[in-house]
Amino acid sequence: MSDTPINLNRARKARARAEARAKADANSAKHGRTKAEKALEADRNAKAARTLDQHKTGDD
Repeated sequence: MSDTPINLNRARKARARAEARAKADANSAKHGRTKAEKALEADRNAKAARTLDQHKTGDD
């Protein structure tokens, strides 16, 4: 065995951080969107808003 003592609190917290990071990475891969996907959606929304504004009449 090792001669140096192990800080169990530090080991427990490090393991918890590693598990949380792994879970966050999995969620990011599952639900996240790339920058290109976000930009594409923004462009589509802007085009839809412009098209809608072009078809409005002045009668409110």
